[in-house]
Amino acid sequence: MEIIARNKKALHDYEILEKVVAGIALSGSEVKSIRAGQINLADSFATCSGGEMFVHHVHIAPYGFAGVFTPDSYRKRKLLLHKKQIMNFADEMQKKHLTLVPLMVYFDKQWIKMELGLGRGMKKYDKRDKMASDESKRHLAQVMKNQNTR
Repeated sequence: MEIIARNKKALHDYEILEKVVAGIALSGSEVKSIRAGQINLADSFATCSGGEMFVHHVHIAPYGFAGVFTPDSYRKRKLLLHKKQIMNFADEMQKKHLTLVPLMVYFDKQWIKMELGLGRGMKKYDKRDKMASDESKRHLAQVMKNQNTR
């Protein structure tokens, strides 16, 4: 598994409740551009419409040697999931007001896969609490390490 891109902002802005791996429908020049690492997942999200799942605002830079017939950089791209998974996520997104955000893109052998997370948006005070708990865990680990070295 070769990781190409991560969405660190999503992990900061959302509390991830569930994860799923999906394939993406891409054109040939988009695959070559992704292989070159020219993909950005910031501010991207997934929606369900007509029984299909689409990912929006994923920026894939145009491939330099593709000529004039390159697709739009920000076009919506279809996610390849089972119908049951799509209906389950669409139902949870609608009822619980959750968001499906891309977390990372990677190669699984020759296939390009996208890991998506079903998340709830974090408020500012939630982020502060999370940062404080992370800092206290780091401090505790540091104290334990110093005690073990004595």
